Amino acid sequence: MVYFFTYLIYFYATALGISYVALMVMSYYNTLRYRYRYTKREENYLRDYPDKAPGVSIVAPAFNEEVIILDSVNSLLNLDYPNFEVVVVNDGSKDKTLDILVKEFELEEVPYYLVYKVYCNAFFSRIWNYRHHYKRVFRSKNPAYNKLIVLDKENGGTKADAINAGINVVQNDYFINTDVDCILAKDSLSKIVLPILDSEKHVIAVGATMRMANGCRIENGNITRVRPPSSLVPLFQETEYLRSYLVGKMGWDMINAIPNISGGFGLFDSKVIIAVGGFDSSSHAEDMDITTRITAYMLENKRDYKVVQCPYSLCWTEGPPNLSILNRQRSRWGRGLFQFLVDHRKMIFNKDYGRLGFVVLPYMIFFEFLAPIIEFVGILFMIFLLITHQINFDTFWMMLLYAYLIGFSVSVITVSYDLVLGKLYKNFWEYLKLVLFSALEPILYHPFVVIFTLRGYIQYLTRKDIKWGTMTRKGFSQTKNV
Repeated sequence: MVYFFTYLIYFYATALGISYVALMVMSYYNTLRYRYRYTKREENYLRDYPDKAPGVSIVAPAFNEEVIILDSVNSLLNLDYPNFEVVVVNDGSKDKTLDILVKEFELEEVPYYLVYKVYCNAFFSRIWNYRHHYKRVFRSKNPAYNKLIVLDKENGGTKADAINAGINVVQNDYFINTDVDCILAKDSLSKIVLPILDSEKHVIAVGATMRMANGCRIENGNITRVRPPSSLVPLFQETEYLRSYLVGKMGWDMINAIPNISGGFGLFDSKVIIAVGGFDSSSHAEDMDITTRITAYMLENKRDYKVVQCPYSLCWTEGPPNLSILNRQRSRWGRGLFQFLVDHRKMIFNKDYGRLGFVVLPYMIFFEFLAPIIEFVGILFMIFLLITHQINFDTFWMMLLYAYLIGFSVSVITVSYDLVLGKLYKNFWEYLKLVLFSALEPILYHPFVVIFTLRGYIQYLTRKDIKWGTMTRKGFSQTKNV
């Protein structure tokens, strides 16, 4: 039993390492290709010829976001793009989120004729549910904010439900799904639409790299200085996010098999989203769920498609500043992953779904879902071996170093990929800081992620704590003088 489990861990780590190497190679090639294919010339073309720029709606759900709502909406309204609108969905906030919006952007209630495109709970209760409180649509009296629409609705329990409410009012062929705890780069829309204009295939979704806003200097909704977070938890997340986007998703992009477009920032084809019935309001992994459903929709209808990843950092989000809030976030992610795999189990190893059924979903099961379970059981097994004096320390340290170096090497290479795309940090020491702390990540950060993810699995199995929940924010104003 001891030898079996030892070799199981060895071969599992080896398989994981091989998959990382494959993704790194594909990602490197894909990143270079993307960098030289889409330049400032293409972005300036949209600015110089605004009639060629496709219309984009930005849907940003907000639930108890009074601390950051002002900076976030200012960021969205100040984007450098000729044809867009901003739809903020106040999802039953109990704080001053709506009051701040009304006051700062000079909003007033307006009549609105809704085309009910996709399902959502508690939307415009005046029309569909007289038992709920009276809800409204707001536009600004000030022409400077004419791109802004604010929807006020009852809380539907999930972010997906709030997104669907926004989809019901978007007017453009494409929309961005983002969060109000995100700050977008001014050129984010110009960069993210380029693959759509360039592709011969139907591009149904585009994602981009997200980073931590913690530590950045932010003034009036704009990032004026990018730097790594100073707190430990968001600092570890910075490297974790870069690995996920620059290695993981850019690698998957090479074979048109991106597992998910992040719920923090992603562009979607409005018609395709409406065709699949919008986001699943019961889902707690709405980003994975919608990416899988639109991919399955295209496959089932035998239509060529592409899901694209943009390597550039276009979105900065306020990451959990401490372990308590990280616990809520990762438990929710773990719960969502479990729910997602159960909901889409019929596609696994199903020939009708091609790479989705034979590559993407099996990878998510073996290397994402099972990973924390295997790690936790492995720790318990190691403790048992220590107590029973069955550990061969000559090989133990070699295997431990082997697993450690795989993760550390991926982190170092990821940081180098970011340098290839452009130097966002101003000096070498800030990049060195990421590298040094990535060396400590397996010890100080990763064990907590494993525990919190397993907690999410248990919550799903016991059906506990399945609401969207409140994520306490410090606010971007905390970083203005950094």
